[in-house]
Amino acid sequence: MKIEIMGTGCPKCKAAMANAEKAVVEAGVAAEIVKVEDIAEMVARGVMMTPAVAINGEVKTVGKIPTVAEIVGWLS
Repeated sequence: MKIEIMGTGCPKCKAAMANAEKAVVEAGVAAEIVKVEDIAEMVARGVMMTPAVAINGEVKTVGKIPTVAEIVGWLS
């Protein structure tokens, strides 16, 4: 499983990353968490606001910090 956190490193992006890390532990799944900072790649994927979270290539949220519970739900 691959979780991508898209953003340029702002506090909201860092919070989304932290929540994703907590969610992986809580859900007990094996997942690779990567940071996507390339703006051209984000735009190509339809992301116009950050932070954005994608799981296995599917963008789940854009422009808000997902809660740990939301991410756990996506991982299930």
